[in-house]
Amino acid sequence: TLRMLVPALLVLLFCLRGCAGLSPYFLQQPEDLVVLLGDEARLPCTLGAYWGLVQWTKDGLALGGERDLPGWSRYWISGNAASGQHDLHIRPVEIEDQASYECQATQAGLRSRRAQLHVLVPPEAPQVLGGPFVSLVAGVPANVTCRSRGDARPTPDLLWFRDGVRLDGATFRQTLLKEGTTGSVESILSLTPSSHDDGAILVCRARSQALPAGKDTAITLSLQYPPVVTLSAEPQTVQEGEKVTFLCQATAQPPVTGYRWAKGGSSVLGARGPMLEVVADASFLTAPVSCEVSNAVGSANRSTALDVRFGPILQAKPKPLSVDVGEDASFSCVWRGNPLPRVTWTRRGDAQVLASGPTLRLLAVGPEDAGDYVCRAGPGLSGLRGGAAEARLTVNAAPVVTALHSAPAFLRGPARLQCLVFASPAPEAVVWSWDEGFLTAGSRGRFLVETFPAPEGRGGQGPGLISVLHISGTQESDFSRGFNCTARNRLGEGGTQVRLGRRDLLPAVRIVAGVAAVAMTLLMAVTGVALCCWRHGKASASFSKQKNLVRILGSSNGSSSRGPEEETGSSKDQGPIVHTDHSDLALDEEGALETKDPTNGYYKVRGVSVSLSLGEAPGGGLFLPPSSPLGPPGTPTFYDFKTHVGIVPPCRLYRAKAGYLTTPHPQAFTSYIKPTSFGPPDLAPSTPPFPYAAFPTPSHPRLQTHV
Repeated sequence: TLRMLVPALLVLLFCLRGCAGLSPYFLQQPEDLVVLLGDEARLPCTLGAYWGLVQWTKDGLALGGERDLPGWSRYWISGNAASGQHDLHIRPVEIEDQASYECQATQAGLRSRRAQLHVLVPPEAPQVLGGPFVSLVAGVPANVTCRSRGDARPTPDLLWFRDGVRLDGATFRQTLLKEGTTGSVESILSLTPSSHDDGAILVCRARSQALPAGKDTAITLSLQYPPVVTLSAEPQTVQEGEKVTFLCQATAQPPVTGYRWAKGGSSVLGARGPMLEVVADASFLTAPVSCEVSNAVGSANRSTALDVRFGPILQAKPKPLSVDVGEDASFSCVWRGNPLPRVTWTRRGDAQVLASGPTLRLLAVGPEDAGDYVCRAGPGLSGLRGGAAEARLTVNAAPVVTALHSAPAFLRGPARLQCLVFASPAPEAVVWSWDEGFLTAGSRGRFLVETFPAPEGRGGQGPGLISVLHISGTQESDFSRGFNCTARNRLGEGGTQVRLGRRDLLPAVRIVAGVAAVAMTLLMAVTGVALCCWRHGKASASFSKQKNLVRILGSSNGSSSRGPEEETGSSKDQGPIVHTDHSDLALDEEGALETKDPTNGYYKVRGVSVSLSLGEAPGGGLFLPPSSPLGPPGTPTFYDFKTHVGIVPPCRLYRAKAGYLTTPHPQAFTSYIKPTSFGPPDLAPSTPPFPYAAFPTPSHPRLQTHV
């Protein structure tokens, strides 16, 4: 009976404590746990005096309050919830399950201690580099490397065994990842094999807490040796251009796997076998041929050079020099050949030998030393070809200025003066100077300077240029004075004087021009007389083309009742018109008009004004165009009316209102000499466009006749 009372009292005690408001508490809390990858993990959690919601967290993340934990397929909660049991189960365990777990009574605000779940990953079989058969060279120290594989946890130990006996002398090394976790692990075994080790079996074992027995990887040692090579050439001494055969022989264990030929360290493309055939040249003397033989163990090579006979080859070309006057100049060039060639120095165009050997030295050079120097390599003892190379010596000195031919110029016409400049170093400036000024470039008044590159001068004379002085509208003083062309550089200056030649019209041309002017004056006088006769004859007059005649038609509206005011009326009034062309002009009797004048022409014939111009000349003057002072010799002094052919003349032969006789159309005068056409000269800005425009227009008094 006592035994039955004790449990009842305990139940009553718990009931009384619950009724009295006892606080919830943990009866069992989770603890750290180590689980193999793939096994099941169980974290216990039991609560007393608590019947509310219980949940688990993983690294602070709530898994949920339901027993089957939806969303976590490998997680669930087991136990009797009424008795406060809430154990967390995980199956199968994976790497990502390694975390910190906590059991929480949410409504009571209780949290268990944190339990760390460790997941063990057993190591995989290690990897031996070069296995399963590792070739070693007898007597040569070697390293055998064993490396772990997979993500083993914890890090495994790598051990070496031979015939079940652990080997010492291995070096253990780990590689850490960025996060500090262990990465790959390797163990290096150092050994110097002997011939007795051929076929020996070595075992590398990976062992850890997750797999105490460990996993093994075995390798077999195979002692081998690299090739032993011999290289020969046939023939060993050869003339340039002849064929040579190279033979490469080797012994090796294991057998040879390949041949590689090289010349001077560069691979010979297409050569793969033990034999190589080439055509010898000069490069084989300094670039030996090598043969490299390989097998599974390693490689070995041998090389040999040929004794090739060849002519001179330029190895270092002489460089151009530029030195100042009085300084020393030194040239050098290098030739090579087999046998060694003889080197001499000469000046181009001169057979005299200045020096022998690779260097030429000139002391205190002057302008006369400028030029091209030749480094010549003569044929060797073998009688092969020679060679030569040139270099230029430029002697820096003051500029050399030479006047170039300049064509004579007309007065008031354009002119051109030139000078040639050679200088080294190049001139800083080329200056044209004369009495009242100077000019370096650009324009100034009537003067303009241009500069052009000149053809190459004598060797070593330096770059050349041509400076041109243009003169627009020459004056008398330009022909009597000299123009100086001066060039300057850092070593001095040089210059020359250029004079402008004058080109005048020939005296015979002037005489012809004067005669022509007189003839034109007489022609105008005859024309005036003919017009006066026509006024009294009341008939039409005509000048034929061959006889320089002008046909004049009578007026049809000449009235005598007009007053003086009408006689001076506008030139726009209608009247008879002069008709002229270059065909014969016959008298048109039907078209002739008779003038009816009751006063017998007293009021109409008051005067005649004749003017030879291109239209109605202001002032009604009679003048001849003077000869142009700018025209070239042989140019006629007559004005060329050719440009005005076909233009309807604005003048009238007879005015009905005023009765004045104005200039006939220029085509009425057909017997003048056609001048030669010349381009207009380059005049000064103040020169008028036509030569005769600067002369005054002579004026003649009108003729007055009383009947």
